[in-house]
Amino acid sequence: MRNDLEKLKTLGRTTEAPNDYDPSVLDAFSNAHPDRDYWVTFTAPEFTTLCPKTGQPDFATLTIRYIPAKRLVESKSLKLYLFGFRNHGDFHEDVVNVIYDDIRKLLKPKYLEVYGKFAARGGITIDPFVNGGSGAKYRRLAEQRFAAWSGVR
Repeated sequence: MRNDLEKLKTLGRTTEAPNDYDPSVLDAFSNAHPDRDYWVTFTAPEFTTLCPKTGQPDFATLTIRYIPAKRLVESKSLKLYLFGFRNHGDFHEDVVNVIYDDIRKLLKPKYLEVYGKFAARGGITIDPFVNGGSGAKYRRLAEQRFAAWSGVR
């Protein structure tokens, strides 16, 4: 029986969606396999945020991928967190970096990447990607994965 699940704020409870970006809604629980490297991938195909200048909605498929260390993000809290961006005005590049920073702070993963595949606006797409790793092995992985993104997607 896991004893860390009682601390979760949203899982198993009725929770209202946030009206704006709020990193405090994120929850984490302990990794039962911290000695093993494995990928955790979340894909949010209906991610929405607002242009900070016009207030127009920007739509994206957002992908968050990480190799956990001691903690994992709880998925319901992540959905609520991402939902909070629907009324939040920020540029595509900023949103992806803010999400990266918040998840990195929460989990301190071995490796983390966040990719936003935004829908075209004005005939152009903006697809920001940010990644990073801790320790030499995961820093090398980050360099390799970042180099792989130098091609057009």
